[in-house]
Amino acid sequence: MKRRVVLKSAVAAVALSAFAAGGAWAENPVLKIGFVGVTSGPAAAWGISNQRSMETRAAWINETGGYTIGDTTYDIEIVSFDDQKDPKRAIAGMEKMAQEGIHYVVGPNVDDGAAAVRPVAEANGIMYFPYAFPKELYTAPASNAVLGMVANYQSGPAIYKYLMENKGVKTVAFIAANESDPLSQRDGGVAAAKELGLEVVSDNVTYQVDTTDFTPVLTPVLRTRPDLLVLSGVSPANAPQLIRSARELGYQGLISTETAQDAQVLQEGAGDLANGFISVGGASTPELASDAMREFVKRYTDMFGEYNDESNTKVYALEYILETLKANPAAIDDVNAFQATMDGFEAPNPYMVGDAKLRYVGSTSFGQKRQVAVPLVVNVYQDGAFETLFVAEVD
Repeated sequence: MKRRVVLKSAVAAVALSAFAAGGAWAENPVLKIGFVGVTSGPAAAWGISNQRSMETRAAWINETGGYTIGDTTYDIEIVSFDDQKDPKRAIAGMEKMAQEGIHYVVGPNVDDGAAAVRPVAEANGIMYFPYAFPKELYTAPASNAVLGMVANYQSGPAIYKYLMENKGVKTVAFIAANESDPLSQRDGGVAAAKELGLEVVSDNVTYQVDTTDFTPVLTPVLRTRPDLLVLSGVSPANAPQLIRSARELGYQGLISTETAQDAQVLQEGAGDLANGFISVGGASTPELASDAMREFVKRYTDMFGEYNDESNTKVYALEYILETLKANPAAIDDVNAFQATMDGFEAPNPYMVGDAKLRYVGSTSFGQKRQVAVPLVVNVYQDGAFETLFVAEVD
């Protein structure tokens, strides 16, 4: 069991802490890293994957002696806040991080929350790593947010192009929840599909997130007989319901999304009807995974009794933060130093085989390096598990 009895200091949330089990005092000072994200409700799987990934990696680091930055070796403590997918709570969470002197935060997981916390982060010298797609968060003059994954406007075109070339897809329909995140992702998907030459046969049908009967929602969409049905920004809770309803209505085409999903939730909610469902996966495949990635999966599973494939991506944010701090120890309490280090930053990628590197990308999409470089892994669900459909990269 982890303890969080910490004597606060004025700099970078580094403190002496009663961290080891049995009441023994840890020899290392503590470096706090924050997490603000959704860990309850329909989208909980996204944030739970974040939090568990960070806690797994932190426990691993602490067990093996801590993490050395400059002349100091730190124990890592994860300070978490459930924003319940509510922008106001996300702001409260980021304010909590500021009050504790935390300069590096992972999350939020959705567009509204990531946009809402921007003023707090910028005013308090916090770098944050959202899993949210609005380009204005990562485009100058914004400078404090770093996209922690591949965006829908990067993955969407790659998926559509693959399906056009390999599955003969010519027509596509979009459906989205009546919330800002899914609607934004829908609009980006529609634009990308049209640019690729796909015929968009439906793009204006929405649903409420608490919908339980999707038959009347899907019926007009499926009347357009699309080759591909895109569930824009769909939450892990809603995805199996939509898939089941579409299949029970007789739809036999392809179904995809640009959001990450949970295989266990799909199995429980849709069973074999989810076979063939295409989604963005974690940034690793069995062929790409290093021994360190396999060790991470084992430790995660041992800690929490299960594993979420999306954590193949979520493992990276903490690693990027710590490795960048290692590259420039002055950044411990100075995010300007962190930002100055990002352009030329490069470190070995411990989670992939070969000579893969940790580096910041995003120049093509944002005009500056405000995105972590993780592989774009696209999965297809089959019989209770994800299989790799293809792997790509973004700049």
